[in-house]
Amino acid sequence: MQLDEDILARRRRDLGEDHPDTLAAASHLAVSLRADGEYQAARELGEDTLARRRGVLGEDHPGTLASADNLVMILGRVGEEQAARELAEDILARRRRVLGEDHPDTLAAAFQLVGALTGLGEYHAAWELNDDIIARRRILGDEHPETMMAGAFDLILRGLDLGGEPGWMTALREGDKRRQQEARELNEDEPG
Repeated sequence: MQLDEDILARRRRDLGEDHPDTLAAASHLAVSLRADGEYQAARELGEDTLARRRGVLGEDHPGTLASADNLVMILGRVGEEQAARELAEDILARRRRVLGEDHPDTLAAAFQLVGALTGLGEYHAAWELNDDIIARRRILGDEHPETMMAGAFDLILRGLDLGGEPGWMTALREGDKRRQQEARELNEDEPG
């Protein structure tokens, strides 16, 4: 994190507060602060960076939306789930409009909203959106890490939607059974 702080200080000094490279460095530092559990400092820097990027780069710029994504995660960590949800919904609407429904960045934004909905306890809405993400991520292929992550999260959401831990355990068992059945079918198809 010291390196991120040094880079930001140098860029502020050499390039100014609102230079795109300075804003990128500020965004990186906010991520580092969040990762180190310094949520209030991360939030302050994240909010400032987002405001500056909106002014300099525009609302729909990928850098602006990356700062907004980071702020969603920070807001969730500090217990501001409703604010996280509203920002995640805005990001998703912008990504859909600019990039289209099936773009990987749009799908990542949708997954970010799934997390915000889950934080609010809106498991069924989160599950429905995640189901749509899984269907769309098939474009990336079943073995793509993001497709696999959405599939794993689907099990969690189904369990939560079924009513907490008993449903969670049921969903895990069902997922295990499906994976075992798929493995058996794959082995049956192999010549041998």
